[in-house]
Amino acid sequence: MIGSGLKSRLGRLALLVLDVDGVLTDGGLSYSASGEVWRRFDVRDGLGLKLLQQEGIELAVISGGRGAAIALRAKDLGVEHCYTAVKDKQAALVDLQAQLSIAAGATGFIGDDLNDLVVRPLVGVLVTPADACRPLKRQADLVLRRAGGQGAVRELSERILRARGSWHDLARHGWRQRN
Repeated sequence: MIGSGLKSRLGRLALLVLDVDGVLTDGGLSYSASGEVWRRFDVRDGLGLKLLQQEGIELAVISGGRGAAIALRAKDLGVEHCYTAVKDKQAALVDLQAQLSIAAGATGFIGDDLNDLVVRPLVGVLVTPADACRPLKRQADLVLRRAGGQGAVRELSERILRARGSWHDLARHGWRQRN
């Protein structure tokens, strides 16, 4: 059960920033013989993100990982702000917030490891998948039940939509757009 303070903060989010490996994927990487990196994304997470976009929430990816798969997935989802091979997530987030004129209190971030902890002072809601590293989970506002790449982002999307009061209609009547 989410407390009323957290529910209120989730409902006020204007920007949700996502890490990739361990959040949108299970964190595993596969390499082809030619050196290509393969990642697996959960389609339900993608629909959850499309539902948030429909609510007017800006989405962004800030990842230390590299590879065309990240940019392709972001493009497929209509995520305009996709930053890969980021060495300083804190600096990247500050720049993004300034570019979009979105305050820390209206920013949510979901990450899974120590390199995501640096954004703690810059966000109103810090979220982790169930399988995130322990230090991040201790400082998170919300630890999800689902693991990264296994529906964690969808779970978060539904919680945000519930906090905004729009989940009930979606759950009752469905969604008709293409994901």
